[in-house]
Amino acid sequence: MRSVRQCSRTACGRAAVATLTYVYADSTAVLGPLANNAEPHSYDLCVEHAGRLTAPRGWEVVRLTPEFVESGPSQDDLLALANAVREAGRPRTGTVPAVAEPAAGLAPAAVLAESNAPRRGHLRILRSDEG
Repeated sequence: MRSVRQCSRTACGRAAVATLTYVYADSTAVLGPLANNAEPHSYDLCVEHAGRLTAPRGWEVVRLTPEFVESGPSQDDLLALANAVREAGRPRTGTVPAVAEPAAGLAPAAVLAESNAPRRGHLRILRSDEG
């Protein structure tokens, strides 16, 4: 699935539709369709900024596509997202772990699953400050 990249221009939050690359040896700015991957020496531009692009004096602008159109997610993107969410929601094992009762001295929010459940690195037990 293609992620939505934003325009590289300062204070512009619109979706990028074109990629600008400079060929310094030829004094050329190349404006083409949005590249598959973001590159450190290229700039992603929205429809407005791609249409208004000008080059410095003595440089040439090569437009690989005469017109850029902003497009939303495709049907394939939406199906891939739905499949990823569905897969993430499936149980990891055949059994659903039971919730343990809070032990003495533990805050109620710190209740964890039984010790035989798969461990998750971001869970931890919090001791209660109440004595």
